[in-house]
Amino acid sequence: MGTREAKLKDFLDAKVEEYNREGFIEGDPLCIPHRFSLLQDIEISAFFAAIFAWGHRTIIIKKASSLMELMDMAPYQFVTQHQPSDLKRLLEFKHRTFNSTDLLYFIEFFEQYYSSHESLETAFLKGYSEGGEHSMEGALNGFFHTFFSLEYVPARTQKHIASPEKNSTCKRINMFLRWMVRRDNKGVDFGLWKNISPSDLICPIDLHVARVARRFGLLQRPVTDWRAALELTSALRNYDPADPVKYDFALFGLGVVENF
Repeated sequence: MGTREAKLKDFLDAKVEEYNREGFIEGDPLCIPHRFSLLQDIEISAFFAAIFAWGHRTIIIKKASSLMELMDMAPYQFVTQHQPSDLKRLLEFKHRTFNSTDLLYFIEFFEQYYSSHESLETAFLKGYSEGGEHSMEGALNGFFHTFFSLEYVPARTQKHIASPEKNSTCKRINMFLRWMVRRDNKGVDFGLWKNISPSDLICPIDLHVARVARRFGLLQRPVTDWRAALELTSALRNYDPADPVKYDFALFGLGVVENF
């Protein structure tokens, strides 16, 4: 590693330390799952918080909080034990382009899925391990097809779950996976899932992260798409092959908080 790269690594490591701390949680959508302790409650609330994560963070948190309140602050119990009459309270829910049609499908998926699975992690594992090699691309594509495997799928709802097959960055799902998979002692990411390696995670990338990455020479691709997410993650593995996605804290903090 050259002098310039070593200096950049030191700088990014310092920014990771700055943002990967419990004080970061309150103003981030990650605060939603941190309100729960049951595995399934954490998974469901984190999934919704991640899916809602476009736009201003205060509005994302407000909408995700509102949904959890509509679910009586017990999302796992709600999705698995609700009565048809309980769903009526959800009919006015809306966040940007996500509306009650989408929400009711999500709840139906969770109801059916958790009837035979303990953790949402399983929905990612078949594609992750397919062919004997670990592949996050396979995990994400496999999850998309699992999620939309129910008998009736509203056409409009499919736009809310990204996949590499569509050349999406999959930013929100990759962020959700970071929350569930990364393990350290900082108290931010949960590290509840043990069958996916942190070394295989793909860095969440949006326009802010991509801008910072290009300024640092970590990303050359001019289009922010799935291939850009792979390119950035590959560059970050040079700095920490076991945990490249920890640098999401640095790039996001620089891009969004500091407007670098």
